[in-house]
Parts: sequence; C-alpha cells; structure tokens
Amino acid sequence: MEKKYTYPFLILIALLIIFFFVNISLGSVSIPTVEIFKGLFGKIDNESWQYIIQNYRLPKAFTAILVGSGLGISGLLMQTLFRNPLAGPFVLGISSGASLGVALVILGSGFFGGVLTSLLMSKWSIVIAASLGSFLVLLAVMIVSSRVRDTMAILVIGLMFGSITSAVVSVLSYFSSAEQLQQYVFWGFGSLGNLSWYELFIFFLIYLIGILMATVSIKGLNTLLLGENYAKSLGLNLKQIRLVIIIATSLLAGTITAFAGPIAFIGLAIPHMTRQIFYTSNHKTLLPAVFLLGAIVMLICDSIAQLPGSDYTLPINAITSLVGAPVVIWLLVRKRKMFFRKRI
Repeated sequence: MEKKYTYPFLILIALLIIFFFVNISLGSVSIPTVEIFKGLFGKIDNESWQYIIQNYRLPKAFTAILVGSGLGISGLLMQTLFRNPLAGPFVLGISSGASLGVALVILGSGFFGGVLTSLLMSKWSIVIAASLGSFLVLLAVMIVSSRVRDTMAILVIGLMFGSITSAVVSVLSYFSSAEQLQQYVFWGFGSLGNLSWYELFIFFLIYLIGILMATVSIKGLNTLLLGENYAKSLGLNLKQIRLVIIIATSLLAGTITAFAGPIAFIGLAIPHMTRQIFYTSNHKTLLPAVFLLGAIVMLICDSIAQLPGSDYTLPINAITSLVGAPVVIWLLVRKRKMFFRKRI
C-alpha cells in the first residue's frame, strides 16, 4: 500500500465503522442508540432487544461486509484477468450454476414426495445445491479453458455455460407450480439476514480462502496489466495465475451466491468506484481499497433496504441494482478510457 493513500484508507476505515453501527441501529424494532452500544459490549436488561442485536442484526451486518468486499474483489480479479471494464464476478457462469442448483431443489421438489421434499427444501440443502451448481459450472469452464490459450475465449465460454444453465432453469420454471416459482423468485431477490452465527462461520472460512488466494495473486495481477505477451517474457506462468484467479473468484462469488443469493452490480461497480478514489492500478492498493469500499457500499445498501421508520424491508438486489446500474451506464457513456492507468 502506497503511503500517499494513508488518509483515504483511514477515511474508509472510519466510514466502515460508522456505517456498521448505523446498520445495526436500523430495523423494524426501534432500539435506542445507548442500548445498541450496551448490547454490543455487554448485556442489556431487555432480553428481546439483546436477542435481536446478537442473533439478527450483528450477523446481518457482518454478512453485508463479507458479501460487499467479496464481490468487489471478485469483480476486480475478473476485470484485470480479462482486461475488460465490464467484466464482473459472475461472467464465468458461477451465478448461473448456483441458480441452476437452487432451481433443481426448489422447482424440482415437486417431482419428489413427502419427507424427501421437506429435506430438499431445507436451508442447508439450498446452500449445498448452489455450491455444487457453481462448482460444476466452474469445473466445466476450467476443463474447457485448459485447452484454450486465449483468455478472452474463457470469457465467452463462461457466458455460454451461463446461457445453458439459464435455459435449463427456464424449462424447470415452465413445469413448476406458482408456489415453487414464488420461492425461487424470493431466493433470487437475495438476503443478508438469514444466517446464523454457525452458518456465518462456515461462510467466513470459505471466504477467507478466496481472499488469501486473491492476495497471493497480487504480483501476477499487476504483471497481467502489462499484457499477456509481456507477462510471459517476465516469466509469469499464465496458466497457473489464471487458474488461481478463477478459483479465488469462484470461491468468493460462489459462496456468496450460495449463502446470500445472487447480488447484482456490486462486483461490477465497486472496482470502478475505487479507481476514482485511488488513482492507481497497483493491486497492493486496489485490493484492500476494494475490500473496504465494497463493505461500506453493501452496508449502506442494506441500511436503505431496511426502509428506516417502516416495517417493510426491500429486496437487497433491488437496492444494489439502483446503486450499481448508474455506475455501469456512466462507464458506457463516458468517452475517455479510464480502466487501465498508465502507471502501476
């Protein structure tokens, strides 16, 4: 991390702490700010407030941090690998694979009966199905990409696998009941507030592996910015670094989709927002910056979704789309090239 960016990082850390407290202060149940602090650092007399803070709002806030930072870093990895400012964490078909896995459980549950259907509709079965779906699509992409030298071909292959899985989901939807379709649509809205501490711990372990792999790839990512041919001349093993980046993205994006549903636009928009604050292409700076900004934006989106002062909660996907879509439009409208900086 470059010394000249110390102050921006300190500001981002301060904003992260502020919006973390704002996030846990909001909800359908009004809890005084003093009681919120007591609930964090001790025990309050009102047991229901204590339960809400400890078992709902805190896990939800930490989930928002993991989701926002994970998707932001995934997007950064994909944009650098494919040298495409519109590449996101789901370009490899990971989200489509997870959606297919969930569709087979929810929309295909009608083909099973009794106890088996109730087992298939359990929460963990949906998480496992989403994970397996994203993993199988990743495996297929990696097998095909091992025979392809061109990085852009991998991007096209990922998009095609995504189209295939979407087609299968459409067929399943056609033969499903209205109730099953409603359950699947609700999953597609995304949710940050359904994880227990145990589920959050499992989520964090897989997330941590993806973050570590992304961190190990920093030198390779910086080298890729110079072009694949130049990277080869510097001794970079393109197949190896490409594999590490794809696996890291898949672990992050696949796990997030499995536990929180498909969250749109965050992975695409956050890297670009970060580059407007940190005028650099050095991933030693960009990676932690994307982590912080992604977490902050996700906390803000979740706070807005709470509709302060209301008993209603908006789908988190709707809010992230409202934030991310204008950024993408701005990128397309903007004339001058702003993706890769001349210096590292």
